Amino acid sequence: MIPAIDPEADYRALVRRSYDACAEVYEESRRTEPGIEIQGLVDRLEDGAAVLDIGCGSGVPIAKALAERYRVTGVDVSEEMVRRARENVPAGEFICNDVMSVDFEPSSFDAVVAFYSVFHLPRAEHPALFRRIHDWLRPGGYLLCTLSHGSEAGYTEPDFHGVTMYWSNFGLGEYLEILPAAGFEVLETSSTGAGWRDPVLAESEDHPLVMARRG
Repeated sequence: MIPAIDPEADYRALVRRSYDACAEVYEESRRTEPGIEIQGLVDRLEDGAAVLDIGCGSGVPIAKALAERYRVTGVDVSEEMVRRARENVPAGEFICNDVMSVDFEPSSFDAVVAFYSVFHLPRAEHPALFRRIHDWLRPGGYLLCTLSHGSEAGYTEPDFHGVTMYWSNFGLGEYLEILPAAGFEVLETSSTGAGWRDPVLAESEDHPLVMARRG
C-alpha cells in the first residue's frame, strides 16, 4: 500500500489505463453468476425497471444478471471493459465515461448499483457522487452499493492483476452520514465478499453492502 500523494500523478487516468490493461485477467477472476447481493434489489423492482450500473466492468456478473429482467445502462471509465460488456450483455447499453462527467437526465433510473467501484474515485468526491446518483434516481428509487469498512486516504497497490491500481474511501460510519446528507434513507446494511471466483480469495475480503432509497 503506497500513499497516493504525488501532486503530478493523474490517478483517474491510472485507473482507466490499469483496467484496460488487466481487463481479460480481471474478468476471468470474477464469478460468472451473482450471489445473493442483488436479491434485495430484485425483490423491490418490477420487471422492465431502468437500472444504472456504475463501474460495470465487463458486465459480468451484475449487469448480465440484471439485464434478464431490467433495462440496464452501464458506465465505466475503461474502454476495454466497456467493449467486453457490450459483447457479454448485448441487451444493455454501455457508456465509456467517468461517472463524475457523464450526464443523465434527472429521474432517469429506478435503481443504481455500484459494486467495487466507488472506491476508485478520490474520496473527496464521494459526497458529490451520491448527490449525482440521487438526482438520477426517480423519487423512491434505490441505490445498492458496496462501500468500505475502514477509512483510507488515497493509495495505490503495485500488483492488482499485474497492474498498479488506486483506491480511496471513507469508512462505513462516515458513509452512513454522507448518504442521508445526499438525500437517501438507508434501508439495510449487510456485507458481501469481493466477487472473486477463487473461493479462498472470495473469503479473504468483506465489503459493506448498503441499500438506500431516494427520499
